[in-house]
Amino acid sequence: MVLKFPRLAGWASRRGSLWLLLLALVVALLGLLVWLAGRYESSLVQSRLEDHAALAVTDIRSGLNRNLQAVQALHARQHNAQAWQVPAAHLLHEHREILRLEWRNETLGMLGFVETPFRKSVFEQLDRTSLQADVSLVCTAARRMSGPAYSASYFLPQTDGLGTEVSDMCLPLTDAGRVTGYAVATYSLHTLLSELVSKPLSQGVGLSLTEADGTRLALYGIPSRGSRIFVAQHLLDLPGSTMVVRMESRLGTPALFPNVLTALVAAMALALLVVLFLLGRDMRRRLQVESDLGEALAFRKAMEDSLLTGLRARDLQGRITYVNPAFCKMVGVDAQELLNQSMPSPYWPPELAGVYQRRQEMRLAGNHLTREGHESVFMRKDGTRFAVLIMEAPLINAVGKHTGWMSAILDVSEQRRTEEVSRASQDRLQASARLAMVGEMASLLSHELNQPLAAISSYATGSLNLLAHASSDDQAPDALALSDDLRLAMGHIAEQAERAGKVIKSVHDFVRRSERVREAVAPRALLDAIMPLVILQARKLGMRISLEVDETCPPVLCDRTMVEQVLLNLARNGMQAMQSSDETSPPTLAPLGKVLTLRIRPAASNAHSQWVEFAVMDQGEGISGEVARQLFTPFFTTKKEGMGLGLSLCRTVIEQHGGFLGYESVQPQGTIFSFTLPVAAALPASGAAMQNMPGES
Repeated sequence: MVLKFPRLAGWASRRGSLWLLLLALVVALLGLLVWLAGRYESSLVQSRLEDHAALAVTDIRSGLNRNLQAVQALHARQHNAQAWQVPAAHLLHEHREILRLEWRNETLGMLGFVETPFRKSVFEQLDRTSLQADVSLVCTAARRMSGPAYSASYFLPQTDGLGTEVSDMCLPLTDAGRVTGYAVATYSLHTLLSELVSKPLSQGVGLSLTEADGTRLALYGIPSRGSRIFVAQHLLDLPGSTMVVRMESRLGTPALFPNVLTALVAAMALALLVVLFLLGRDMRRRLQVESDLGEALAFRKAMEDSLLTGLRARDLQGRITYVNPAFCKMVGVDAQELLNQSMPSPYWPPELAGVYQRRQEMRLAGNHLTREGHESVFMRKDGTRFAVLIMEAPLINAVGKHTGWMSAILDVSEQRRTEEVSRASQDRLQASARLAMVGEMASLLSHELNQPLAAISSYATGSLNLLAHASSDDQAPDALALSDDLRLAMGHIAEQAERAGKVIKSVHDFVRRSERVREAVAPRALLDAIMPLVILQARKLGMRISLEVDETCPPVLCDRTMVEQVLLNLARNGMQAMQSSDETSPPTLAPLGKVLTLRIRPAASNAHSQWVEFAVMDQGEGISGEVARQLFTPFFTTKKEGMGLGLSLCRTVIEQHGGFLGYESVQPQGTIFSFTLPVAAALPASGAAMQNMPGES
């Protein structure tokens, strides 16, 4: 069942758009923050590099000025070229950036020179005299400016295939205002950068001297490579020459997050993004749960509206908190009139309202309610009463707390009417069955009376034989002995006649299904009552009777006459089965002196009842499978003169006593018919009927 909610879906779509807009705004703000922080950090790095470049230019100028002062001091103390050599060499030893120091006269003639001790002469490949024109130009400029002048840089090839970029400085030497000579110092631009620039400024950067057009003249350090390189250039303006100091650096280059504050803000922004993501996911799940809950509620309402069973919920105070449409239709009252209603309820019959209210108060006070169903009577709004079946159970909430009771109510009035009609039909059917059994009673009487009548006939025949024997005997008969025998025979005849009357009464009660009188009888007494008839027939058939009686068996509760007939019937059937076996067996194989065993012993018992087992064991042919299927069927018999009612009636009698009649085969031949009867002491005494508590309202 699928339910859709268009308004909820549209609201969810608009909310999703707002979430996307907020996410895009946060991402844009985070990107702008990082970009601005990067720009700010880049400007700081660039400004710091510019300052370092200016300091490097200042260091170079300061170093050149110190060198100039040292050269002036050297010529102020020495006026002899020979004596000048030693302090000049010492000066070059202290200042590595000076490759060659020359002392020339006023016509630029060479008076003396000294070269640095740290490397070979830089003028081996190119003779110094070939550069006389350059020296003349710089010295002319120095004389014109009355101070030091620097030449443009020029390249000196070296013997190792490399070369170096150098520059000459010319200082006019004067005496009383007259130029007496010139001091010429040749500087290595590379060494100028390495010696005059302080180490903290030159570490980690690429330091170079370039011309104004960008041509690099000298380099110190490792040039930086890449796309994020910071470059600072500062002009080195010397008298007669101008160069540019270029400083390249990647040290301090701002990364994606330039500083801790930016990284912290970025981390907070990322955390906000994560929170937004989790919140969005939670909102999606919440919307899904709300949608599922709406579908579940709609499905539940549709299911409750379609139920035919009334549902009612009550709280712990007995107030009605919920009813479904089926209950409202059942009692004919609207839900608004039932909700929050306490006792008495509007659907209680007035004559039963007091009983229902007291019973309800007892249940509420007990705080316990079973889940069993009970019947009650409700009243519709029009005043009609109807029977209901109420099944109540505790109402437990989601946290396992008992909050009230839930009732399922069924209208069973139609069912009760149907049961009444069925009961009346059953009574009529039973009456018809009793009429039909009148014919069965006639057949049953004829079957059961055969045995006592046959006994009466036998005893009467015996009496006549005694009389005939006495009249034909030549000797006078003993009157006393004859009188005793006749008295005994007449007693047996009277006993069997009385027995025939009891049989008629028992069969009559059996057919009428009337209440039977049962008594406690010793099992051996039941056997002794039928033994004369059993022994009489056994003698006629040439068989023996064996008894196996457990004297410890307790008395049984039974209809004595009917049970005796069952025992007698089973014994006669056993003897007839052995007689048929003798007639069908070959003479050489026919056994002699067959034994019919009657056994009484305790049967299996349980905690609620005890039984005594009666068994009749013959040595006949046994029962075939075809006969076994119809053995207890009425009017089925294998005897020519039989009626087919014996075993059927025997089973009916035993089952009415609560026992069981069955059979089993015996090896090598024979059959055991056994039945059970209840022990008299094991049956519960009948007492007053249990009173049922009236149903809850």
